[in-house]
Amino acid sequence: MNNRYDDDVSSAIAEARTAARAAGFNDIDDERTRPTDPSERPKVSYAFDLTGLDNAPDIANIEAALEQIPGVRARLVYPNATAWVTAPDTVDPNDLVRVIEGFDIGAVLTDGSLRRRIMHSHSGEGPLTQRPELRPTRRRSSMSWKFRRHLEEEARIQERARLAGFLNNSPESLRDPDARGRQDILFTARDLLTPTRLIITIVLTVPVLALTYFQSLQFDGWQWLTLGLALPVVTWGAWPFHRAMVGGVRRGLTALDAASSVAIIAATIWSLMMLIFTPAGDLGWQTTPSWFAFNQNRIVDGELFLDVACGMTVLLLVGRLLTMRSRVSLLDELDARRPSPHELVEVVQKKGSGGEPGGGSREKIPLQEVNVGDDIMIEQGQIVPVDGQVVGGSCMASPGLFGSGPEDVQDVKVNSYVYAGTKNLQGRIKVRAAYTGHGTRLTAIRRWVSAANQKQIQSTLLSTRTAAMLIPAAFGIAILDFMLWTLIAGNFNAAFATSLAVLASVAPVAIALSPALAIRNGIESAARNGVLIRDGSIVRVIENIDTVIFNRVGTLAETAMAIETVTADRGENPELVLRVAGALAMESDHPVSRALVKAAREARDFGTGGEEVPHWIDVSHFEIGPEGDFRGLIELPVTDDNGHVSMQQMEARLWRPLNMSQLHGRLAAAAISGGTPLVVRWKGRDRGVITLRDTVKDDAEIAIQELSDMGVETMMLSRDTYPVARRIADRIGIDHVLAGIAPGKKAQAVRSVHTRGATVGMVGDVSVLSSLRVADVGILMGTDSQVDRIAHSEHPDVDAIVLRPDVTGVPQLIVHCRRICRIIDRNIVFAWTYNGLAVLASIAGVLHPMAATVLMLGSSLIIEARSNRARVFRR
Repeated sequence: MNNRYDDDVSSAIAEARTAARAAGFNDIDDERTRPTDPSERPKVSYAFDLTGLDNAPDIANIEAALEQIPGVRARLVYPNATAWVTAPDTVDPNDLVRVIEGFDIGAVLTDGSLRRRIMHSHSGEGPLTQRPELRPTRRRSSMSWKFRRHLEEEARIQERARLAGFLNNSPESLRDPDARGRQDILFTARDLLTPTRLIITIVLTVPVLALTYFQSLQFDGWQWLTLGLALPVVTWGAWPFHRAMVGGVRRGLTALDAASSVAIIAATIWSLMMLIFTPAGDLGWQTTPSWFAFNQNRIVDGELFLDVACGMTVLLLVGRLLTMRSRVSLLDELDARRPSPHELVEVVQKKGSGGEPGGGSREKIPLQEVNVGDDIMIEQGQIVPVDGQVVGGSCMASPGLFGSGPEDVQDVKVNSYVYAGTKNLQGRIKVRAAYTGHGTRLTAIRRWVSAANQKQIQSTLLSTRTAAMLIPAAFGIAILDFMLWTLIAGNFNAAFATSLAVLASVAPVAIALSPALAIRNGIESAARNGVLIRDGSIVRVIENIDTVIFNRVGTLAETAMAIETVTADRGENPELVLRVAGALAMESDHPVSRALVKAAREARDFGTGGEEVPHWIDVSHFEIGPEGDFRGLIELPVTDDNGHVSMQQMEARLWRPLNMSQLHGRLAAAAISGGTPLVVRWKGRDRGVITLRDTVKDDAEIAIQELSDMGVETMMLSRDTYPVARRIADRIGIDHVLAGIAPGKKAQAVRSVHTRGATVGMVGDVSVLSSLRVADVGILMGTDSQVDRIAHSEHPDVDAIVLRPDVTGVPQLIVHCRRICRIIDRNIVFAWTYNGLAVLASIAGVLHPMAATVLMLGSSLIIEARSNRARVFRR
């Protein structure tokens, strides 16, 4: 029984497969359709964190063992203890882990690799959906041309939907599942607004306008010819606007072009009724040309409005196409400039001479297989695909999209840092990759701009809803106008003409464009000039900034610092004071710490201080105190009363005075005589003061002066004592100083300024992120590595990022945001003023419907032109 059942099932499966083949479908279960060569399989990239990698020679053996697996490429980076592996999608990452663990080295997938793997498994992109060669496909030779065209169109629509974020669980839809339901506005579909539709519509419209406005061309029956020419225009030509209007009616939404659609339909129906039921349909009937004002005879005798219907269609199509072509998005330009992951790049093996740009053997591999640490050759005319340091050669380079002109051409040489998107204009360089793929600054900028546009779309819904309210208001006014003209003048022709003019004159699109387009252009122009803005709401807050607080370190001063003076207390060795400070600062990467460590090492190498100073000072139980001081246990030589020298362990501390009451005598005088003071203490007593000198940025004084000229109050936040901080502030013209503020209390100081009623913009580096959070606007500046790290993470405390090292980026940001808001405000005033005056003129009967259509288009184009002025970022 079971055997017969199994035979029936097998025969049924065989028959189904035969029928599928006959219908033109491939057998997806046929192993012959699956590629067996690993090189032909789709590739997956993994990153592993390694533990126990103590010897660099083991790297070559591990790489060789991994690459014995067919299709696997591996690269291990010893300093970071990281393994980068590219493998076919059929390779289980656990197999890779087992190979690595065979060398007594632990391997764990990084968080990023785990997230990508989980998203891949949950996206439904399994073996049959992700790989085209395994999908059930239809033989195209057996398809009709109509069905092939249908499939191609369906694929194009799906690709457009995927790029627009409607497929694959886009992040916006995952974060806000109700967002689609709240979008109660319908826009005209861009795919239907084609040049072909416009050209055909113009060809049919020109004879209609000529016969209507030139009486000498009006032959017997001309009006019926215009009707025949107008019907394709008002149906097929105006279909994008009718479709949006009908879609809005079906969904209970408001379409911005609904008034124009209704006006076109009403004008056509009225004209048809006039031709059928009035003398206007007689063969000898003629009309007197009148465009901008009403002719009383035409009002009494009746009027055809086919010219209005056709003209409105043409003008609407022209306006929408001009708008679409003028809106070149920075995201589109970035996508066009970003190299494909499959593009081949030339990687140089490091076995050759590192100083020569062409040293070592070369190999061309896909960009997606490039790992951190690889050396890539960039020839003349090529675009740098990674962020990294130049390790060979030289060239003249252009920053590409993020430069303002020829003056931005850079002289790139060894040790220069270049970013993805930079174009090699002349020369040849070898770049060592530091960030690849999604980790480059180019991708971070794209992510910021994309997020800003998404948030702006959501925030613009309010203004769009306001504009959409004009549509039902226009319908109500048009109906009321028709009734009043009918009752007062007793003339249906005049009543309809004025009502049609009302519908033709309203411009809700202009009102909707007023804030959205200007903000989008402003955010993108700022990004092109090295300033990232989180979203449009931040633009409004930046406009109202009246106080800017600078954290001195990382913004006003260069990051590099140098030792200015070392003042030891009486009886103390100044060299020992410096060595102890350098030992305590060893674990910190702050510019102050780096300067101390550098000076201590130089003194040690030169042997200054003699035998009394230890060559090496170990620090144990190191910790950072609540006020940013460094503490630890050190061993120093101590001489007893008998002259014996022994090493003793004692507590040491490196701290910065917040006010002058904390020091006395010569140490107090030293702390206020120079630059940033640091006090070295051990065994319970202050032993000396080290002052450090930093260089104020060249443009700091100019930036502060620009802020003052704008009416913005400037403050400087510093840990230094007031005399030291005030001296630095006076040098560059800052108004007020918040001195002696410990790192843990800087946020409180910023909050206190805010609570006094000021709109505060806090400018600082990553060391004061908590202060950026409590300010009205947090503006990040700092070193390239710090800024890139925050730009990639999209830190919520940061509202704007100045990618440039110059301080003038801050006043330029404020000026730019004020200019954007000024454009928006004037656009809104202009749009509402125009709509009010146009409606009044239409009701009064002094505005012809065709003239109203021209004015409506003109108002939208004026708004567009004014909004495009936000593309200019004045430097």
